[in-house]
Amino acid sequence: MRMTHLFSQTRREAPAEAETANHQLLLRAGFIRQHAAGIFSYLPLAVRSMEKIKTVMRQEIEAIGGQEITMPVVTPADLWKETGRWYDIGPEMGRLQDRSGRDLALAMTHEELVADLVRSEIRSHRHLPALVYHIQTKWRDDPRPRGGLVRVREFTMLDSYSLDADWDGLDAQYRRHYQAYFNIFGRCGLPVRAVRSDTGMMGGQLAHEFMYLTPSGEDSLLFCDACGYSANRQIAQFAKPQPEPEPPAALQKVATPEATTIEALARFLNVPRSHTAKAVFLMAGFQGGNQPDRNEAAPGEQPQAAEKPPAAREPREELVFAIIRGDMEVNETKLANALGARSLRPATEAEIRQTLAELRSGTFVVGSAI
Repeated sequence: MRMTHLFSQTRREAPAEAETANHQLLLRAGFIRQHAAGIFSYLPLAVRSMEKIKTVMRQEIEAIGGQEITMPVVTPADLWKETGRWYDIGPEMGRLQDRSGRDLALAMTHEELVADLVRSEIRSHRHLPALVYHIQTKWRDDPRPRGGLVRVREFTMLDSYSLDADWDGLDAQYRRHYQAYFNIFGRCGLPVRAVRSDTGMMGGQLAHEFMYLTPSGEDSLLFCDACGYSANRQIAQFAKPQPEPEPPAALQKVATPEATTIEALARFLNVPRSHTAKAVFLMAGFQGGNQPDRNEAAPGEQPQAAEKPPAAREPREELVFAIIRGDMEVNETKLANALGARSLRPATEAEIRQTLAELRSGTFVVGSAI
């Protein structure tokens, strides 16, 4: 095809809102066009590229026994209510109703639908192990879409689901997937590193992310050349450097005008940052209970999920007062996991005052190393 007949057009300059190099190049080359934050159309050159990548994905997943299926983007809310994730997942899930008033969800993942298929298709342990996968559009209403296609709200994802009879089978399948993903990235010419990561809303005991190292990324990774340890900063374990011990000084109140940061405070008091502590006020989102109430069912019938969550499952927020050493930052993923919270956000001054906590700016305790 001649370039004059190509539907998409190249551009001499990228729009001002395209901040990252990948976003600018994709726009200038006529691969994508943006309609809203995190929502793009893929033009002919992008579609050709994506189809080649999908071919590689299919070949590698089918090489480990995968069978391709297709599941819907719009999914019944009853399945999500049955597992409880309808209530546990926050505003990232797209919710809607059909003309009859039935709740529906835009799929952000498909575990619920796979489980529904399994209970109708797998009748015996003799049907295991099994592995199904699909390449499908997903929707997650990310609050901070950025970087072109790096963080979007609508995207295409390969997800595979292994069905095993025991833990040994699950472990073997995990290892096969681990290698298959390396094969996919290798065939695409992307040198990636596998790092331990948070399991997120999927849950489970183990997860890895395959990371391409680039300065424009938004994750921080920790590597140890000596032992080979690698992990996302969200879950990485590390030895906290300990300040030199010293005798406690007498407590005193010190006015600290204009010292609005830990750095300014440490300079003003002429102490190391490790000898200060910062207070962080956060609102943690919780969901009561782990399973929705069920209606009574007659013998032999499947119990139905309750239409509305009981009061115990209503979402709630609680103020969290976190104190951390001044030379460190709060790791929100670790804190949320420790609290069992589904979300964390900064608390407003009004929310802090509502809990009878008063901000006393300019008053600090000096002499205690925390």
